[in-house]
Amino acid sequence: MTRIVRQDEVPALLPMEECVEAVAAALRALAAGDAVLPLRQITWLPDHSGLLGLMPAHLRGGGIGGAAGAGLLGVKVISVMPGNHDTELDSHQGAVLLFEAVRGRLLAIVDATSITQIRTAAASAVATRALAREDAGDLAMLGTGVQAVSHLEAMRVARRIRRVRAWSRDADHARAFARRESERQGIEVEVAATARETVEGADLICTTTSAREPVLEGAWLAPGAHVNAVGACLPTTRELDTQAVARSRFYVDTREGALREAGDFLIPRSEGAIGDDHIVGEIGEVLIGKVPGRGSPDEITVFESLGIGVYDLAAAHRVWRNAEAAGGGTEVDLGGRRPAD
Repeated sequence: MTRIVRQDEVPALLPMEECVEAVAAALRALAAGDAVLPLRQITWLPDHSGLLGLMPAHLRGGGIGGAAGAGLLGVKVISVMPGNHDTELDSHQGAVLLFEAVRGRLLAIVDATSITQIRTAAASAVATRALAREDAGDLAMLGTGVQAVSHLEAMRVARRIRRVRAWSRDADHARAFARRESERQGIEVEVAATARETVEGADLICTTTSAREPVLEGAWLAPGAHVNAVGACLPTTRELDTQAVARSRFYVDTREGALREAGDFLIPRSEGAIGDDHIVGEIGEVLIGKVPGRGSPDEITVFESLGIGVYDLAAAHRVWRNAEAAGGGTEVDLGGRRPAD
């Protein structure tokens, strides 16, 4: 039987704390060679108004917290439609297909919009735990959309947050975000008039915008700040200016992906400001002690998050496991059996 889990069911089955643990385990497995992660395949619409992405992955049993044997296979199939901003639909639409890797049974089909929202923020929480100063707690949010909501929750898992400032190019949207999340998450969210005002003095910064040009300048960054750069995932777009990247110790989820897709890195490299060796390492490598993390309290660190298939696989497995225990989702028989003789 295959368990189908709807968008509205996922948050209860994937608490942020559990997703952070699952993503950390997947990143350690990737760094240790216990995962297979092909580059994602992207099919653009002819007018480039949207795309279809395929993100396959394999995790061995030790990388997914409780699965035994050969582990899991999976793929996220997702459309990304920027034109959905300001509509009732999220820009990300799709599903994660979860298979067990012994006999290939399809275990679950899980809504990808909710998975993407939670696991992306969870990855930033893992990076924050690994790279940010222990006393970091002055949080700046650039962008107040779907990812800002989950990142505020994730940052509160990763560090003890004492102050939150938020900014959006749409001031009304920023005010609505502040009112809603102050009440929902039980912490005051201040609305800043400019991006610079938002980040000045902050020691934790999350950029979760749909910007194509920089919204964060290196000159604004305080010594010791940590940045989670989340919004830009194409070679031609970026949220960080060249100085912000050049000033930082720069970490990625995968080198291969960053060298192909991360505009935050590729554009400064094309300008001659940095080389490939500016990438210190992958976050999973920091977690297993293969590469060093923060070297001093005053260093600026950046985590460039593109999103990778092992995140989705680990998160979907946690959803499936919790749904099995709680009777969540809907079981359907999708076949796969050989016909009787």
